[in-house]
Amino acid sequence: MIRLFIPHHLEAGAELALDRDQSHYLASVMRQGVGDEVALFNGRDGEWLSAITAVTKRAVGLRAEIQTRLQATGPDLDLIVAVVKRGRVETIVEKAAELGARRVRLVLTERTNADRARVERLTAIATEAAEQTGRLDVPEVFEPVKLGKLIDGWEEGRKLLFCDEAGDAKPVLEALKDQSAGPWAILIGPEGGFSPAERDRLRALPCAAPASLGPRILRADTAAISALTLWQAALGDWTPKGAP
Repeated sequence: MIRLFIPHHLEAGAELALDRDQSHYLASVMRQGVGDEVALFNGRDGEWLSAITAVTKRAVGLRAEIQTRLQATGPDLDLIVAVVKRGRVETIVEKAAELGARRVRLVLTERTNADRARVERLTAIATEAAEQTGRLDVPEVFEPVKLGKLIDGWEEGRKLLFCDEAGDAKPVLEALKDQSAGPWAILIGPEGGFSPAERDRLRALPCAAPASLGPRILRADTAAISALTLWQAALGDWTPKGAP
């Protein structure tokens, strides 16, 4: 079943027209025609089985018919990552979507080597990953901000898994062992690591849980994937409700 994210409101009988790119994908790439069925979601109204009603040069039209899944969201988890090279940050956003992060926040640190990120492109990557993985929402990707500014405006009640490459922090699963679920964020540093001043400030935060990702130096994309996986295993939605 092809799944597509759309911005339109979804309800029984809603008549919808896809944008040019999605219309081209359905009609020309996937060779779908009138009567074929597609799953649609918008991050608000759940997932709807929809039938193609028209295929024209301008657009593909559909009608929402049956709601197959109620709206649901995953854990309230932010991935905060220093801007790195384009290919690696694209991988990070894709895997963050696959692994259930609700938001991806890009930051600039003292040792950040890159200072640009195409948020529109990254949002498209997150959307495609959500479509392929069965999510009912798409992670929001934010424009880069300086790390200090992010810390100054830190959301009250949100805990921080600070992936500290210095090597003297507890392993991730040990650092999370006695923690509770709720709003969390995971912070991954730049290729050059955090500066001593940044590290001291992060460690001083009451909400921070410093953690080590092991004895080897990991690239940013590997570190992000590893931390997201371990957090999901410890506090996320990988354990069925009611399981011991």
